[in-house]
Amino acid sequence: MVTNRLAASTGGISINIHTNRVSVYVYAIICSMRDVVLTYESALEEAGSRGALETKVRNGDLFKIGRGIYASSEYPDPLVVAHALYPDAVITMDSALASYGMTDVSPDKVHLATARDATRISRPGYRQYFTERKLLDPGAVEKDMGHGAIRIYDRERLLVEVMRRQATLPLDYYREVIASYRRISEDLDVRLVEDYMALFKRQDAMFDILQREVL
Repeated sequence: MVTNRLAASTGGISINIHTNRVSVYVYAIICSMRDVVLTYESALEEAGSRGALETKVRNGDLFKIGRGIYASSEYPDPLVVAHALYPDAVITMDSALASYGMTDVSPDKVHLATARDATRISRPGYRQYFTERKLLDPGAVEKDMGHGAIRIYDRERLLVEVMRRQATLPLDYYREVIASYRRISEDLDVRLVEDYMALFKRQDAMFDILQREVL
C-alpha cells in the first residue's frame, strides 16, 4: 500500500524500499513537500470527528485558511486551494498566464472559468468567467505544481482566451503577454491553437492576430 502511494506521489516513479519503517518515513517526507488542501468535509472525515479536527488545528497539524477550507501549511498555493474548492473549474487568464510565466503581473484574484450554469462564486479573492459547458473543457489539463495539482488551460487554449479578450485587456498587459507568446512561438502547437479558435466566433479575427502578432 505504501509503495503504491509513493509511486503516485512521485509521478509514477517506482521506489523500491524494503523496510516498512523507512518506506513510511520517505513517504512522509514526500507528502510534506506538497500542500495538502482539504474541504471541511474531507478534513472532518480524515480527522474522524469534529473534536479531533479542532485538536489538529490547535496543535498546528492543520491550518484553517478560510471558510470551510483547511491546509497542511499556513500559506498554501492559492491555485491549489482553488482546485480543492472548485474542482470542475479551470484556472484561466491572469492566473494561468502568471503560472506559465507569460507575465510578471501577479493577479490579486484567482481567475477561474466555470460552466455558465455553475453557481456564482461568492467567496472573496476569485474572478469568475462563465463559459458554455461544451467550451469549458477543451484545453483543460492537470498540472502538477510540485506542491499540489491544479486544473488549468494549456498555453494554446490560453492564447485563444487572450485573443478573444483583446479589447478588454490593458494595452501594456496585452503587449507583454503577446510578446511572451512570440518568444515561445516555435514551441506552440499551432494546429491545436487553430482547433481551439474554431470553437468560437470571430475565428478569422483571431487567426489574423495569430499570424500578425505571434508567429
